[in-house]
Amino acid sequence: VQLQASGGGLVQAGGSLTLSCAASGFRLASYAVGWFRQAPEKVREGVSCITWSGGSTYLADSVKGRFTISRDNAKNTVYLQMNSLKPEDTAVYYCAADAYQCNSEPLYDYWGQGTLVTVSS
Repeated sequence: VQLQASGGGLVQAGGSLTLSCAASGFRLASYAVGWFRQAPEKVREGVSCITWSGGSTYLADSVKGRFTISRDNAKNTVYLQMNSLKPEDTAVYYCAADAYQCNSEPLYDYWGQGTLVTVSS
């Protein structure tokens, strides 16, 4: 059972990146998936979440209007499209899967290893 977050990199402010969260060993389509991030010397925070059906999505106020979460259950993958990136978006981004719903951080069942996003000014 594994979650793999990928797609991070170095981008200039105003640029875009798309992160992917792929599952192996279990059917991600049955799980809500959240994206979290942790900037240097800061606590990890929730960024976005999507329910198992994709019918409901949630975005933190700091990324509303810039980030979009989506999923392709046929590919067992969830995406985080990040546009208009700002230096304050620099962080390690993690995806996590919850068997029931979009939840608070400690309740997620599986976690990916994280992918680093660096936004230069």
